[in-house]
Amino acid sequence: MAAISLPYSHVDCNLRALAGQAEGFGRFAIGGLHGALYHVTTLSDDGPGSLRAGCRKKEPLWIVFELSGSIELSSHLSVSSYKTIDGRGQRVKLTGKGLRLKECEHVIICNLEFEGGRGHDVDAIQIKPNSKHVWIDRCSLKDYADGLIDITRESTDITISRCHFSNHDKTMLIGGDASNCGDRCMCVTIHHCFFDGTRQRHPRVRFAKVHLYNNYTSNWGIYAVCASVESQIYSQCNIYEAGHKKVAFKYLTEKAADQEDASTGCIISEDDLFIDGTQSGLSKPTASSNMFHPSQYYQTWTVIRATNELKHILQHCTGWQDVPRPPGP
Repeated sequence: MAAISLPYSHVDCNLRALAGQAEGFGRFAIGGLHGALYHVTTLSDDGPGSLRAGCRKKEPLWIVFELSGSIELSSHLSVSSYKTIDGRGQRVKLTGKGLRLKECEHVIICNLEFEGGRGHDVDAIQIKPNSKHVWIDRCSLKDYADGLIDITRESTDITISRCHFSNHDKTMLIGGDASNCGDRCMCVTIHHCFFDGTRQRHPRVRFAKVHLYNNYTSNWGIYAVCASVESQIYSQCNIYEAGHKKVAFKYLTEKAADQEDASTGCIISEDDLFIDGTQSGLSKPTASSNMFHPSQYYQTWTVIRATNELKHILQHCTGWQDVPRPPGP
């Protein structure tokens, strides 16, 4: 176990040092490492110098912002492959609609705010279908009509780190429907995040393998983490602090479209900290011998003991950060 610190602080030493530095399943995401620098020079929804214009370009790009403020999206903003959307050095908020990662790969989203998305099926970040090698880091997300981050339809190799989730109901969904049996391929890492009084789905999982570590989930409204059909959730050194609802882990039974019988998922809890009367709600997995371990997929990750000191760090060092844009072309 490492000393108390947030991981990969070295990624801010120069602009493109961020690429390939995620931990966990999204560790290969390079974003726009080999592309030109694209400067967002307007807060307009579209047009020259806009974020949307940069994201639609097919070539790799490292996107940075030359101004702070809110971008009101009139429709989902589609992000194409090999893009880094790097909010360091400014304070940029996306509102109205959200980002959509559709059939793309190698995308990094860093240091943005998402707030106030409205309309049917509007997520802050929607990852579907068949997207892979995605890293979402240091984002603040709140108050959207549907999910904050939804990962479905065979999207995989994704890491979500150091994000702050607040003022929301259905926070994070991994695996959208029991009929989508192809979602068995999905692998997601969530670490050093703060789920701050959000109601449910931290995350809710179908089919996927999910590694949770060093997250702080507090004062949920229904449950903290939910395992449904065939999901495998490895919860390691997280902090669960209940409010009115005391049970952290929930199991839901659903029938996969290609199976005769309904099933639930598995949750393994290793060195998690349950405080303020929290009950784990763990049930003995019926297929624990088939449960994955993160070391089968990656050899190292920055995990420390779940302590009050870690809780304090996650309360203050997650979400959008007032950090300068690192130097570099």
